[in-house]
Amino acid sequence: MFTIHKTMTATGEPGTRDDSSGAPASLITTPTTIIAPSPIPVLSDVPMPNGNGNGSGAGTGTGAGNNFKSSIVIDSQPKRRVSIISDPPMIAGGGGGGGIGGAAGPGAGYDNPAFEQNPRRKISQTSTHSHTDIGPARRKSILKDTATTTHDNESDRVSTHSYENYRQNALDVLNAKYNGHQMAHSSAGGSNGGANFVEESWMYTFCLKCRGEEPSSSWEPPFWQKIFPYPLCPTFRTFSRLVSIILIGVLIWITAFVIIGDSAAPGGQLFSLVVLTVAANFGGYLISLTTLPRLIGMLLVGILFQNVGWVNIDGDFSVVTAHLRKFALTIILTRAGLEMEPEAFKKVYKTILKLGIIPWCVEAVIVAVMSHFLLDLPWIWSFLLGSIIAAVSPAVVVPCLFRLRTKGYGVAKGIPTLVVAVAGVDDALSVAIFGIISTVMFSDKGLAYQIAQAPVCILGGLGFGVLWGSLARIFPEKGDAYVVPLRTLLLFTGGLMAIYGSEELGFEGAGPLAVVFSAFVSNLFWCKDGWDVEDNPVSTAFEIFWMIFEPILFGITGSTIKIRELDSHTVSIGAACIFTGAILRIFTTAGIAFGDRLNLKEKFFVGLSWMAKATVQAALGPVALKHLDENSTEEERNYASIVQTICVFSIVLTAPLGAILISVTGTKLLTKTKQPQDLSGWRRSHRPSIRDISIIDEEEEREDPEIPEDKETHDNTLNNAHIPSISYTYNT
Repeated sequence: MFTIHKTMTATGEPGTRDDSSGAPASLITTPTTIIAPSPIPVLSDVPMPNGNGNGSGAGTGTGAGNNFKSSIVIDSQPKRRVSIISDPPMIAGGGGGGGIGGAAGPGAGYDNPAFEQNPRRKISQTSTHSHTDIGPARRKSILKDTATTTHDNESDRVSTHSYENYRQNALDVLNAKYNGHQMAHSSAGGSNGGANFVEESWMYTFCLKCRGEEPSSSWEPPFWQKIFPYPLCPTFRTFSRLVSIILIGVLIWITAFVIIGDSAAPGGQLFSLVVLTVAANFGGYLISLTTLPRLIGMLLVGILFQNVGWVNIDGDFSVVTAHLRKFALTIILTRAGLEMEPEAFKKVYKTILKLGIIPWCVEAVIVAVMSHFLLDLPWIWSFLLGSIIAAVSPAVVVPCLFRLRTKGYGVAKGIPTLVVAVAGVDDALSVAIFGIISTVMFSDKGLAYQIAQAPVCILGGLGFGVLWGSLARIFPEKGDAYVVPLRTLLLFTGGLMAIYGSEELGFEGAGPLAVVFSAFVSNLFWCKDGWDVEDNPVSTAFEIFWMIFEPILFGITGSTIKIRELDSHTVSIGAACIFTGAILRIFTTAGIAFGDRLNLKEKFFVGLSWMAKATVQAALGPVALKHLDENSTEEERNYASIVQTICVFSIVLTAPLGAILISVTGTKLLTKTKQPQDLSGWRRSHRPSIRDISIIDEEEEREDPEIPEDKETHDNTLNNAHIPSISYTYNT
């Protein structure tokens, strides 16, 4: 069965000509409008197509062919110009010249929209050639509907496989071979006959879990599935992508080696950093298969490389790693500000501030007091450690909350949004207090300067954040085609300026606050302009930045741990401090969350979700050690080493435990909403890519708005406005 829709517009008087082409007045074809005589034809006047290939001048056939039924549908919808795409016509079955409306005759297909005399013709409102001229075919966007793209090459068409085709060719062969092997070795009949042993194996399940869904079918050589069956082996698209990335990396390395020299050579520090980053990314991928946070694998790879002797990024290269940490810290804090929902913050700001500040203070004080008395740290070093440990990691919390949200847990009371918002406030507070304490510790200025640290950092950070966030609303203009990359770069460079500028001015605590508040204020204005906080393209861009810097940050953080030099007493006491602070924070959260419409179970869940440590600890843990110079005492170096060790072990101990507790207790402590949840944008269900950032809204079917409408088309449209359109439907 096929359906043909034809729209005709009647105009003019019978027996007259409407154009200069000499076409009969009974039927005139223009590039954009099909004009028929008035009055409107009745059903008996409708030309009927035939399948024998003999067409009359009006496009009708005379031979005996397929039988057709016809109907007329009157459509009074407003007229619009139609851009005809040069798709190949669908020809009905029939031998020889048989087709729709016939393939022969001078006018065989002029009133049949399925008839295509020249499949490469170009018809538009600006066309000056006739229908017999050969013009360039209109190109479709390769970014839209790639799944329906046809292949001109026969080998492409034969070698394009869907997932079902993968299973039907290669896996069936493997199963047949395996069954034959089993039958040959078991003659007594204890085998399972035709069971799909390959698909039932753990290896098949594991490999299938590793394979991601492709947006469209892919071309591959005809022999690929015979040698590399899916999903036991990657698709050719995945393989070719990996080869491309490797080639790009090799070429970049060769260029860097020519420019930089020995540092980029194998064994050099830059080469070691690159290898560590790649290996950390791979380790994170392996850990992610267990649904644990990727950063755990990255941290473990860094520890492994350091203790095996495969990496050396100490010495002069520590300056480079220090700058990389600041870049990563800027990305972390910007993402924290962008993840705060302005409307939710406006409605429940008292709850967010209460749950973000009071539990943080309790945990920081507990860790500081215990480390002072049990590890013999001075008070200022103890509070420096407490300010770092008390921070929450959104990198661990957000993916776990997304999995719970997909199942409807905690959605009715907005618990996922509350947890993420408080985590942002928590991180900003930790970094700001750390900056104030470290500035006081490592500065040699007077008492007045040290006393002024807190108010100047708080007011200066808030002021710069509001100013820069307001600037990001005006520049660039919201209708700019490049608004997304410009806003992203403006926010990122402003954050870097705040971090480096505050450190240069001696008020290190102001920079982190400025970064968080500039992101929050700009997001507030962007939401007023129509952007969605849960599907913000700038936030997606920073998530891509984080994908680049995450393996760098956690890889170099793990490489700071030398197991042979660890003190068992420091590790055990540090673990006790970490867990004691986390437990007391949970009870504090449950105790102060009164009047927030949360029951007791939900209060404990919120407290549990804030026990995971990762990002801030990795960024700030080694900073104190980097501040020390050659004039520092051995005792100060020991204190800084203790702070760094406890920060790294807080990640190892709490990140996987926090992820497991959130996933397990969420189904027990939260109320499930039965209605399905709309998750199209909530913190993103997948790792993003550049394709997720839409810079220009591209329309596939665009009618060239730059070209003005020609006078002939405009006059025909006005003359025919009172005539209803006729839609013919032919059904076999």
